[in-house]
Amino acid sequence: MTYAVGVDFGTTNSVVAFANEKGEVRSVTWPTAQNGTLGATQTFRTALMFWKQGRGLGHVAGPQALERAIEAQSDERFIQSFKTHLASRVFSEARLFGQKVTIEDMTAIFLRHLFEAQGGTEIARGAWLCAGRPVVFAGERPDEELALRRLTDAYASADLTQAEFAFEPLGAAYWHARALKRDETVLVADFGGGTSDFALLHFSLGEDGMEAEALAHGGCGVAGDAFDYRLIDHVISPRLGKGATYRSLEKILPLPAYYHAAFAQWHQISWLKTSKTLGELRRFAEDSDRGAELELLAELIEMDLGFELYQQVGAVKAALSSQAQACLSFSRDGVTIDAMVTRRDFEGWIAPDLARIEAALEETLARGGLDAEKIDAVFMTGGTSYIPSLRAIFERRFTAQKLHFDNPFQSVAAGLALLAADRRRRRERKELPARIEL
Repeated sequence: MTYAVGVDFGTTNSVVAFANEKGEVRSVTWPTAQNGTLGATQTFRTALMFWKQGRGLGHVAGPQALERAIEAQSDERFIQSFKTHLASRVFSEARLFGQKVTIEDMTAIFLRHLFEAQGGTEIARGAWLCAGRPVVFAGERPDEELALRRLTDAYASADLTQAEFAFEPLGAAYWHARALKRDETVLVADFGGGTSDFALLHFSLGEDGMEAEALAHGGCGVAGDAFDYRLIDHVISPRLGKGATYRSLEKILPLPAYYHAAFAQWHQISWLKTSKTLGELRRFAEDSDRGAELELLAELIEMDLGFELYQQVGAVKAALSSQAQACLSFSRDGVTIDAMVTRRDFEGWIAPDLARIEAALEETLARGGLDAEKIDAVFMTGGTSYIPSLRAIFERRFTAQKLHFDNPFQSVAAGLALLAADRRRRRERKELPARIEL
């Protein structure tokens, strides 16, 4: 029987980890196939693919959903980043092939697939399960109570009724604290796809191991996905007709903004692939001052090249973490985009996002009532933590010597599994109530 489970249900990727009674942690892996090569991954893409199957819906998730998305069947519907809608009262459901699928349904279906390779959600029954949640949910006016209710219902629908929620950076803090030999006040900065979360904790050595006291939490709904979009908006979209005009009845009119707004997430591009939309776009191209660029945009939409384009954007963002410049080179099915991107330009584009993150950091410190000098260590996790200009914020505030980086993609889930194991031991010693949430 599984002893303890940690689930990091992320905006872009999700991770699961198991812990045993001794505090040993194992990250879950899933089979994957890319470019005909079989392998395994420790990150499960937070994505779903639906299709009509009899009177119901067929679906896959994670790597399989991505593989089917690349094949781009017209009778399938790809959905990702649905976590960003959990706190939104505006979005509650989608209509898929005439059937209503609520956001709770999507999340529950995804969670079942997440555990499927391990034998289903049954493997977690009887275990103490800690499920991560953002400190601040994504969205303009996020409704935290609504988001938690939806998450609770989704986990219950996936037969994970024992799930208890904990802030995601708390999981990362537990991962960092596993090797501490002395008392420390630690700031955890967890940068995901949709949110940047902070947790301020004090760890002290007790008779039964490390004790954690939560001092403050904070965050904002800006993270890695926003940085991707900045690259798209400044490098890709201008080469595909963004800002173009067209002539209509002797008037010069701007191209409708929704064509390029769809680039906020690559799967939205495929939603433009209808005969009506493509026909309209090509008519605009005929009467536009930048017709050739709009023809390229139509070709990209028609050939379902969004995912491959975003892969190149992600590669450039990663390269700029270690290089002063990187070449974005994309060429598929007649669509060619070549651009040299400098780190300096990229940092200028993401400056407003970095300012929001820094403001959330300062608010967290203010809530904890601590100056930077009182922080013993800063643990940074998540793929976005590699970006130099983001790290520079923390180096200026805390000094580089206090910054720690370890296991950026698995640390939250692994720490949540350790937290779950700790809670179980304490419950069995009757030090904790039957159910707690943090």
